[in-house]
Amino acid sequence: MADSVIELTDATFDQTIHNSDAPVLVDFWAPWCAPCVMIAPILKEIADEYGDKVKICRINVDDARDSAMEFGISAIPTLILFKDSQVQKKWVGLTSKKDLAAAIDEQL
Repeated sequence: MADSVIELTDATFDQTIHNSDAPVLVDFWAPWCAPCVMIAPILKEIADEYGDKVKICRINVDDARDSAMEFGISAIPTLILFKDSQVQKKWVGLTSKKDLAAAIDEQL
């Protein structure tokens, strides 16, 4: 994944969400999940297009079980949009770039 998408861990998750003035979109994923692999290029496009206006992050649920449990992740991919450390929107399953961009635009 390109530098425009931030890889999170349990150790960096809270700090990244709480210390951001910009909206943060987090993709809860795993490498064995086909829809997760399919959404990765969409996330990179959004990250490249929005630049510093939004943080696009991914967290591997196999490696970051604490964060996955904290947000009740039971299916992947799950994407959560945060603003001011609060959950603004949540998607479960493959989601379109249009839907993600519309939700991000609402938070800008």
